[in-house]
Parts: sequence; structure tokens; C-alpha cells
Amino acid sequence: MNSTKSSDATETAHVGRALAGDGDAWAVLVRHHQDPVFRLAYLILGDADEAEDVAQDVFIRAHRKLHQFDMARPLRPWLLGITSNLARNRLRSFGRYMAALRRFWQTQPPHTTLPQNDDSAELYAALQKLTPASRETVYLRYFLELSEAETADALGIAPGTVKSRLHRALKQLRVLIEMEQPHARQ
Repeated sequence: MNSTKSSDATETAHVGRALAGDGDAWAVLVRHHQDPVFRLAYLILGDADEAEDVAQDVFIRAHRKLHQFDMARPLRPWLLGITSNLARNRLRSFGRYMAALRRFWQTQPPHTTLPQNDDSAELYAALQKLTPASRETVYLRYFLELSEAETADALGIAPGTVKSRLHRALKQLRVLIEMEQPHARQ
């Protein structure tokens, strides 16, 4: 726990220095958070190039709005909230294109897109059938390993909403996996 408090204090110091115009401090923060930002953007968008563009936009926007950041809170949920918003906006702007791509991939025979015995591929396919809000909640909580409170901060919702979304999403995933991948039953 002491190392967590120490790393929180270090991050807060870096944010303070970045606010004062220290580019090196901002670079440290970017390096520390770039992987989770990219991963969330990729999970939402499903395209590495688009995710990279969103990640760059996140850090540009965050740097411009750093003065609005509440330094009493952790930086990662704030950055992931920006990521989620920008990625969703990008999806909306390319909605028809993305929908056409998804329809194309969903109509492909399973052996041409994903190996039949790959559990992660089956989980990913099942996740795609959840609502976008449920998917994002699962991504943040389980894929990016945020706490429920951090997930709530990132999505701008109440912690209780995170719990209920997760409960419904996991229940729906179980049903989907049992129905669509009967060999995955234990």
C-alpha cells in the first residue's frame, strides 16, 4: 500500500509540474498511461490505426484541459474517460462504415476469421453482442483492471451503475457462451 501512495504522490507531482509547463513531466505521464489508453480505444474501435489516432487525441486534449483535472483523484480514470468519449465519437462518425465492416466479418465462416478452439476469440465474439455501455464497463473493469470506483469515474456514472452493468453483462455473457459455444460449457 505504501508503494501505491508513493506512486500516487509521484503522479500528482508530475501533474503539478506538467501544469507548470514541464514537458518532461508530461512525457512521463504519457508513457505511464499510453498502453491502457490505447488498449481501451482498441477494444472500443477494433482497429489499431484508429485506436492510435484516438490515443494521440486523448493526450492532446488532456494536456489542453489538464488545468480542469482534479488532482485529488487518480489520473488514469480521467484519461480513460476521455478515451471512451473520443472513441465513441469516432464510432458514431464512422458508424455506417463500421457497421458494414462488422456485418462483413460476422458473415464470414468462423474458420476464416477466428480459430474455433480459441477461448479468447469466443469471448470476444460474445462481448460484441453486449450493448456498447456494457462492453465498455467490462473492458474497463476486467481488461484494464480498474476498480469499480475508477470504472465509474472513467465512464462518468455511479459505482452502483457499474455493479449493475457488470452483473447484467456477465449474466448475459454466460448465456451467450452456453448457447453459442456449447463446447465451452464446464
